[in-house]
Amino acid sequence: MATGADQAVGMGLVGFSLLLFTYYTIWVIVLPFVDSDHVIHDYFLPREYSVILPGVAALILILFVGTFIGVVTWKNRKPKKSD
Repeated sequence: MATGADQAVGMGLVGFSLLLFTYYTIWVIVLPFVDSDHVIHDYFLPREYSVILPGVAALILILFVGTFIGVVTWKNRKPKKSD
């Protein structure tokens, strides 16, 4: 069973993910239908970043996963036996 600290961290991560998902959804789906001079546009980055930021995040994620797999593979390799 998870401790209280683990549950608090988990709830924090869930809350952050929900906030990020809501922000991105409003930014990408709702904002194009709102007039460009509306005050809500002040709270969001320009629309170009809605493609650039997830792309950069995906590249960083792929880099870290590839590095992790490479390090684990390198450490678990067995030396060749010489006859």
